[in-house]
Amino acid sequence: MIALSALTALAAFLVSGAQAHGGVTSWSIGSTTYPGWQPYLPASQQSVTAGRPYTSYDPILNPTASTIHCNDDGNAGPNPTSININPGDTIIGHYPQWTHAEGPVTVYLAACNAANCNGVNSGTVKWFKIAEQGLISGTLAAGSWANGILMANLQWPAKIPTNLKAGAYLLRMETLALHQANTPQFYPECVQLIVGGSGTALPPAAYQVSIPGAWTATDPGVMVDIYGDAAKTQTTYVIPGPRVWSGFTGIDIPGGSK
Repeated sequence: MIALSALTALAAFLVSGAQAHGGVTSWSIGSTTYPGWQPYLPASQQSVTAGRPYTSYDPILNPTASTIHCNDDGNAGPNPTSININPGDTIIGHYPQWTHAEGPVTVYLAACNAANCNGVNSGTVKWFKIAEQGLISGTLAAGSWANGILMANLQWPAKIPTNLKAGAYLLRMETLALHQANTPQFYPECVQLIVGGSGTALPPAAYQVSIPGAWTATDPGVMVDIYGDAAKTQTTYVIPGPRVWSGFTGIDIPGGSK
């Protein structure tokens, strides 16, 4: 017999399915998979998870929305935990669906400066970008994008900097869909980590940003018309946000480079 909670979640998913886009619902390191937040379950029915709460697969349309840090009010869920990971390890975010081929994928970290991130609001921390992938080849109008790779694989890997200082961090994985002219769609999800090892490195202040605040609606990588005449010949795209912190070796992305 199917549990009532499962039926409730399924019904909510089916109702919203026509407009659904995607989000991270589990995370993995090596052969171990960890449950993420399940957006169509109420908080009372969530399992113990390191994933930060979010409510649906729908996008954030305001580039400076107050929830754009982790797609929520900034607080941990009712049963928070953290995933242990070492510098140099790769964590993969898994998506049950993704429907847009145009746009970049970015990965950020933020130090919680505490034993864990359970009590840390994600709207108050400083974020630094550890990886990004945007337009891989071709033009804005007819090119190959990071989101196309995500759509094909339904997962995205992020390698933890090899010299990162040990401690508690939030990892933020964001897709920015550009398939509608001048209507950017942001899809960020976050997960709590405990980074081990003996690293000592953190990026300087020039690489650290507040989110919201790291980009505006007028940034060229945010407000994009991939169907306009200029996009038919433009072969460059500036990914929003700060520069990638260079104190690491990168992430492994099938079909592209960092």
